[in-house]
Formats: sequence, structure tokens, C-alpha cells
Amino acid sequence: MDAERDGQAGLPDNDATAAQRVRAVRTAETILNERYPGALFAIVAGSILRGEGTPSSDIDLVVLHEHLSNAWRESFIAGGFPVEAFVHDFETLNWFVDQDLASGYPVLLDMVAGGTVVGRDIDRGLALQNEAKARLSCGPGPLKAERRDMLRYQITDLLDDLRDRRPTAEMRAIAAALHQPLCDLALLGRGHWSGKGKWLPRLLQRLDPALAQRFDDAFRLAGEAQPDVLVTLAQDELERQGGPLFDGDRRDAPQTARRQGGLSG
Repeated sequence: MDAERDGQAGLPDNDATAAQRVRAVRTAETILNERYPGALFAIVAGSILRGEGTPSSDIDLVVLHEHLSNAWRESFIAGGFPVEAFVHDFETLNWFVDQDLASGYPVLLDMVAGGTVVGRDIDRGLALQNEAKARLSCGPGPLKAERRDMLRYQITDLLDDLRDRRPTAEMRAIAAALHQPLCDLALLGRGHWSGKGKWLPRLLQRLDPALAQRFDDAFRLAGEAQPDVLVTLAQDELERQGGPLFDGDRRDAPQTARRQGGLSG
């Protein structure tokens, strides 16, 4: 993967970024014509399209058909790029978008809103993109009590572990487990969308650069077996949402959560 990428090595950064973006869009057009000839359009998304691509960046491709028996996701290599394709019709797209929105992680909607439309029905693609942008701009709404309390409980439990004297390896593992729920509480609790993995520092930076720096410092120090700054950060975020939660917390399982056989005593 490659001569074309190697050929960009001598270009200035801006030129190399632009060239990578052009290649990604052209590759997506070829994929659409050859692999999904019945599709209406596709939306090319990902870090390359945002001008943030690296040599290992992939192409995210949301492919829209008028009707499919089912949606699917597939991964492959094309034009020297790793590609993740999310193949939908409008009904399946709506179903998966609803799941994402309910979770607070609008991954698919963000791809649709932020990508480049290619294909034979550009106008419909642009209309869909505008709808996605409007929905994203509404935000996730107030953090629901059930989700808030689940996050409070998770953070409280991990915070108790973090306060104890432990080997450095265990401290790092606890801090790693704490990162997602604490970011979720900070972002969703302020009415902003959350995400996962590398997206979390980016989303915190968009929300509040000072808060993003606090998170970065706190988790870096916790990884060096200095958890006090992270403990303070977690306490501050908990207090914004009602404080720690352990005593009195209860989670009821659904009545369908049972089966016969197996362990029976």
C-alpha cells in the first residue's frame, strides 16, 4: 500500500493532505461504480476527508440504496486505502442512527453529516446530509436519569479502587476503565455528544480546551501511578451530576432474563 502513498512523501504537508483527499474521493467513486452499481449515492467520510489523515487512515463509506433486504458492514482494501463500508437503504440507516443517538455516540450520523457525497443522485445525498447536520446540531438533549446514575455508579466504583495503594499496572488498568464513563459524564452531562476511543479527546477539546487539558493531565499522571489529580477531576464531575452513587443503587433485570437448564444446584 504503496507506491502512490510513497509518491506523496516529498510534497509539502498541505499539498500531500489535499492529494490524499482527492485520491480518497476518486477511490470511493470507483468503489461505488464497481462494487455497488445499484446504489443511489455514497458519502465518503473519515479523517482523510477532514484533512487530518495519516498514512494508515482508512476511508469510511456510507452507501445508500433505495431498498435492501438488510444492511451490512464490510472491510476491504481499494486504491491503496483500507475501507470500511456501511451499506444501507433509508430505513436501515434510520434504525442504526436511532441506536447511535440513544447511546449518545452518533457515529453513523456524523459520517453522513461530515463527508463528501459521490454517485448518481448527488442532490438526494446532499439533502440527507443537511438532515443529518440539523439532527446533530440539536445535541443529545438532557442526560436521562437512568444513564446518569449508571455513569455515577461506574465512576464511583472505579474511583474507590483508584484511591487505594496498588501496583502501577493496576492503576493504569483502572484509569483506562475510568476514561470512557468519565468522558461520557462530562460530555453528555453538558449536553454534548460523546464518542469512543480517539474521538474523546477531540470532543473534549471542542467543548472546552481547559477541560480537555485537565483530562489529559489527569490520565497521564494516573498512568504514572499519581492518581490524585484524576481523583479530584472525577469528584468534580460527579458533583456536577449529583455526587457519588453506591449506597441504595439498584438495577432490575428484565423478567425475560432467565433460562432453564445449565446451572441448577
